This record gives sequence, structure tokens and C-alpha cells, in this order.
Amino acid sequence: MFRRAVELVLPGVCAGCGGLGAACCEPCAGVFGSPSVVGCVPGAFALARYRGVPRRLVLAYKERGRRDLAPVLGAALARAVPFLPGGLTGPDGVWWLVPAPSARAASRLRGGPHVLELARRCAGTLAGAGYRAAVAPALVTAAGVRDAVGLARAERAANLEGGIEVDVRGLPAPGTRVVLVDDVLTTGATAAVCTAALESAGCRVAAVLALTSAA
Repeated sequence: MFRRAVELVLPGVCAGCGGLGAACCEPCAGVFGSPSVVGCVPGAFALARYRGVPRRLVLAYKERGRRDLAPVLGAALARAVPFLPGGLTGPDGVWWLVPAPSARAASRLRGGPHVLELARRCAGTLAGAGYRAAVAPALVTAAGVRDAVGLARAERAANLEGGIEVDVRGLPAPGTRVVLVDDVLTTGATAAVCTAALESAGCRVAAVLALTSAA
């Protein structure tokens, strides 16, 4: 409540450059460009390198409570979805977005599943532009999975082995092509495990789309 009261009195501070006036100024929002191929996993794309302004924006949103960045980051993802190669819509003509899950403990510390919120904002922006889009929150982490921050590729793979589960209540129809959404692609381990889990449940991962890539 205190933070909301302060926000009503003081101008917003851009998480990218520190300028006053908005959560993210227009130049900083513009750092997320067209989707570029990321080689760490097949079919993966990112909008920026994980450094400089993009890194500051992602960290502010993910680790520092700047959930006011969700509309900006979600819109950046939405601008990229129509330009991903291949037919991404499901049989119902809907773009299905599946958010990558976070470790349960990390998600609680961050105030909830942050990638889920990005996917929802992305879908909302797409719908506002006349596209049909929906979020399928079908992936969950098993108990005991640690936050992957700071882990090497082998450690990430070991941490996630058997640690990503599918909640069938969140799945679209079998055979549906989906887009896996994440904030950072680092080693590709998370994307690979999520893709395997979705495809074993009958979905087809048409692309992996992340805001940034550290690969």
C-alpha cells in the first residue's frame, strides 16, 4: 500500500536508464527488436542480448519487484510472435503461449510466476491487435527444483531432470502447436526439458521465444 501511494505522488522511474516519467521509457522499450535465432536449442528465438538495458529491464522485473514492467515486456513479446517462422497457430486458429515455469521457492520470493504474467500480457496485446491468442499454463516444477540462476549447463540439466511436470488441465487440444515463452535463454536446458515435457503430452512446440539470450 505504501509503494502504491508513493507511485501516485512521484513520477515513474525507467528501469532501463533511470529517467523519470515511465516504468520504461520509449527508447529503452525499443531495445527489444525482431526475433533472432538462438543456437542453444532448436527453434529458439530471442529479442535482445542479455546485457545492458535489456538485462536491467529483465532483472528489475524478475528480481526487484518491478511488475509495472509487465505491460512493456509483454508487448515486446507480442510484437515478435507474428514474425516467428512457420505456422504457429493451433487447429482452432489460436496462438497458444506456454510460459516456462519457475522453481516454486523462487516464484514465491518474486511475488508469483513472472513468466506467466508476461505470457498473459503478450496474449492480451495480441488480442488487442486482432489476433486470437491464449495462455496455456501447463508446466509446473516439481518440489525440490532449485532456481537455475548461477548454474552451469550440466548443473541446470541435472537440476531439471524429472523436475518439469505437465498439468493436463492447462493443455490445449492434442497436436496443437504452441510457443514456449521465457524471459532469458541461458544454456537452453530449461527450454529443452520444457519442450520434451510438452511434446510427451501431445503438444508440438513450434518455437521458443524469450526476451533475451545469454547463450
